[in-house]
Amino acid sequence: ESLASLVKVSLPNYLQNLPIPSSLGGFARLSGGDWVSLVPFVGTVSLIVYVTVLAFKPPEKPTDLPCNLKIQKESSKVVNMVDIEDLGDKISYCRCWRSKKFPLCDGSHNKHNEETNDNVGPLVLRRKEAATK
Repeated sequence: ESLASLVKVSLPNYLQNLPIPSSLGGFARLSGGDWVSLVPFVGTVSLIVYVTVLAFKPPEKPTDLPCNLKIQKESSKVVNMVDIEDLGDKISYCRCWRSKKFPLCDGSHNKHNEETNDNVGPLVLRRKEAATK
C-alpha cells in the first residue's frame, strides 16, 4: 500500500512541483534553489538512462585475443625449421594459424578473412629462375 501511495500520490506531486521551465530560455531564469531542487530528478533520470544503455549495449569484443588458437599449445613457442635445400620451386607457409597442415598453408585464411574481415594471406617462397646467358 505504501508503494502504491508513493507511485500514485507522492511521485506525481514531486514531479508537479519541480521548477521545469516551459522554454529553453527559462532555464537561464532559474534561481540557485531551483537548480538544487532539480539535482535529484536529473540524477535519477541520468542513472536510469545509463543503466538502460548498459543493459542493451552489446558486449565489447576483447582486442587482445591470441592469434594461435590450437597449434602446439603445449609448447612455449611454436618454431618450425625447414632446410632451404628441401624447398621445391614454390611453397606457401600459413600466417593465419588456421591451417590443418600447419606450418604449410591450406587456404584456411580465406574462410578466416571472410568471417573476421581480416586480410591475412600466406608467406609464399619461390626460387628465382636462373638467369640465362
